[in-house]
Amino acid sequence: MNVPQTKLELLAAIDKNFNTLLRYLHSIPLEATSDNSMVGHAKGTEMSVHDLVSYLLGWNALVVKWIAADEKGLPVDFPDTGFKWNQLGLLAQKFYADYKDLSYVSLLAELEAVQVEIVKCIEKRSDDDLYGHPWYSKWTMGRMISLNTSSPYANAAARLRKWAKMKNISLNKNRRI
Repeated sequence: MNVPQTKLELLAAIDKNFNTLLRYLHSIPLEATSDNSMVGHAKGTEMSVHDLVSYLLGWNALVVKWIAADEKGLPVDFPDTGFKWNQLGLLAQKFYADYKDLSYVSLLAELEAVQVEIVKCIEKRSDDDLYGHPWYSKWTMGRMISLNTSSPYANAAARLRKWAKMKNISLNKNRRI
């Protein structure tokens, strides 16, 4: 899918990529979700499916935090307080730690809830709000949302396909955890 340029394209990309990802996540046996054998977000690290979902949840929560701060007229601390863009591996490790005590089922429920919240935030905005002017540096709000939702969903789905193939796990089961 091309990079979204409008509100409708952004919503469609999020919907398509999230639903594919969620189908994969629900097809993984619970006992396999803590296996640290997937290539991690920081160079030379490995992570579990649980960590991958924690990473996505962390970024989605940041998107909501950014939008909430912006709505209140507060400065947005990109990417997050205490982190710079060249420290994303450390931020990923923080996300893994933030959600390590949540069960996989609870983690998926949290991810679904924050994704719904992001969609509501997008739906409240016009194309001009999302794409009419820079929001962070040269990036529009819509592009920043896309970079931290639909794009990572697609990346995570690709990681899961590769990992599942290595583990001989089918991602096509229609089972719901």
